Amino acid sequence: MALFKKKKAQTGHKKPWYREWSEALIVAVVLALIIRTFLFQAFKIPSGSMLDTLLIGDHLLVNKFIYGTKLPFTDDRYLKVRDPERGDVIVFEFPEDEGKSYFKRRDFIKRVIGLPGDIIEVKAKQVFVNGQPFSVPQEVHKDNEMIPAVASPRDFVGPIKVPENNYFVMGDNRDFSYDSRFWGFVEQPKIKGLAFIKYWSWDNKADLLHKIRFSRIGRLIN
Repeated sequence: MALFKKKKAQTGHKKPWYREWSEALIVAVVLALIIRTFLFQAFKIPSGSMLDTLLIGDHLLVNKFIYGTKLPFTDDRYLKVRDPERGDVIVFEFPEDEGKSYFKRRDFIKRVIGLPGDIIEVKAKQVFVNGQPFSVPQEVHKDNEMIPAVASPRDFVGPIKVPENNYFVMGDNRDFSYDSRFWGFVEQPKIKGLAFIKYWSWDNKADLLHKIRFSRIGRLIN
């Protein structure tokens, strides 16, 4: 019996270092894909349409499961916590990129203003929801001029009704945002998730000592 055990011990061998590393890397990649697909995803702000809530160079985490986990290549959602609410800052696939290849589709970020069934109207920059004035503390107007409705829908819209399973969204930088006033509604299946925290912020135009915006890191998005 002792001879048998000794022989068994001699035949055992340790995995080569490259195999251990490759297996660990594969596990890490699989976990990262699962987290990115079903739980959280990172996004970077490339434009100023959400000023001053979000600055160019802010990096965000988006909660992808709060509106329901979406299976790849389908519109089905499961384990939904809640539907999008008025005031939510959401990331979604840009509706006008429908039909483009996957790599050419863009993600937009805006604030939910109109829910399914709401009547939305914009008169002289003032938003009305179901006939009542509506505003959020985060909205800003950086252009004092008024553009006539015949020239642009920026300052005058509707009244229009939000279709079922759709949402009306606007940027907080109201005078410089390309949003539902121009291209219409966001369908529920196009919504990727709720933007909830800034985990990094980088000012590319600042000098070297001030590029990192420490005061914005870790701040919740309201």
